[in-house]
Amino acid sequence: MAWETVIGLEIHAQLSTKTKIFSGASTAFGAEPNTQACAVDLGLPGVLPVVNAEVVRLAVRFALATNSSITERSQFARKNYFYPDLPKGYQISQMALPIVGPGEMTIFDGEDRQKTIRITRAHLEEDAGKSVHDLFSDQTGIDLNRAGTPLLEIVSEPDLNSAVEAVAYAKKMHALVRYIDICDGNMQEGSFRCDANVSIREKGSDVLGTRSEIKNLNSFRFLERAIDFEVERQIDVLEGGGEVVQETRLYDADRDETRSMRSKEEAFDYRYFPDPDLPPLLVEQSFIEQVRANMPELPTVRTQRFVTDYELSEADAVTLTSERPTADYFEATLAAQHITPRLAATWVMGEVFSRLNNDGLSLEQSPVNAEALAGLLIRIQDNTISGKIAKSVLDTMWESGEPADKIIAAKGLQQITDTGAIEAMIDEVIANNPEQLAEYRAGKDKLISYFIGAVMKASKGKANPGELNKLLKPKLDG
Repeated sequence: MAWETVIGLEIHAQLSTKTKIFSGASTAFGAEPNTQACAVDLGLPGVLPVVNAEVVRLAVRFALATNSSITERSQFARKNYFYPDLPKGYQISQMALPIVGPGEMTIFDGEDRQKTIRITRAHLEEDAGKSVHDLFSDQTGIDLNRAGTPLLEIVSEPDLNSAVEAVAYAKKMHALVRYIDICDGNMQEGSFRCDANVSIREKGSDVLGTRSEIKNLNSFRFLERAIDFEVERQIDVLEGGGEVVQETRLYDADRDETRSMRSKEEAFDYRYFPDPDLPPLLVEQSFIEQVRANMPELPTVRTQRFVTDYELSEADAVTLTSERPTADYFEATLAAQHITPRLAATWVMGEVFSRLNNDGLSLEQSPVNAEALAGLLIRIQDNTISGKIAKSVLDTMWESGEPADKIIAAKGLQQITDTGAIEAMIDEVIANNPEQLAEYRAGKDKLISYFIGAVMKASKGKANPGELNKLLKPKLDG
């Protein structure tokens, strides 16, 4: 039987605020356990939560970036359940009236076709604490530092039909929240994590199958592998005559499998009701316009600008604007030394990306910043050095941190552009290779590469390639 996969994602993005959603406690990562959880975060008697205005601003920024509707009167609710890392017995979230309503995001599917994924909603909520299982041999520790950290939970419609599409959507969402500076996207620290709702149905059917929710996937690789495993598991169950049970599952990366965690709760299981300590959240139009006025340039707009203003190809513009740090680095390189866009794009996407990948670094960690790269590229542009020599200079810059001009001067790498000097080297190479010259003049045109190589070797790679090519052929032709 042919099956179709149906996936919806719930993405939890930790909002980049210095303090928590309802208290003044710090959100800084890495503090000693239980040193950043105050009485409000723990819901102790007599305390009252107060909404952090910055959290609202960041949620509105997300809505504007995804063409989502904004609820001018949203409501916080209590989601009631007991778990050790939630000591007050409920989580403050949004249910019936989320701050962000329907929106959309366009991705490329597995066959490089555009596909629009509907965003159902995005709501504000506080994070719970964290259970720690590896510090004690027979006990579980509870670290409540994360309790009260602001989250934006972004819920998609079940519009995704493969693990590849799910990863493409998650990656684009990850890039977007970083681009608009509402989340640092650090998946290792839990700042960006996904829950995947996975089901299958007979191909051609419009009836959704029973879904399993896979919780807390904190890498794109795990997201893809967990979905692929779960799809195969559900197919095996149905084709074996069984029924898929609605449940919450965990992904075990060591065994590369999902396993049952608990039966899946429905909304009524949590007994949602409006939080009596928090009035409705009112977002005025003037506030929305203020946020809109301070929005950064969005990736799609920046891509088109790169094509129009810098005359880059669509593919290169998309690559350079896919991450905000990359686009900023590229434009900073251009501005530092008036580098031509094509040259800067080639080097950023080629030599810089290659070295970053080899060293496992992000662009923010690059040993060569945009100004330093521009200092190297201007020497290619003004013919001080060749592109080949520039790669060697970049290697030294990468290791030493020294500027390009200092390395070029210390190693005597300046190109030979004097036509008389280049002509003399050409004459010497021709005189020393009479057999190759005869073969060239007899019709072996490809031997010109031999002569170019010989002259470059004689010049120790310093002969200007443009001048060499211009002078060599007339001499070979006699």
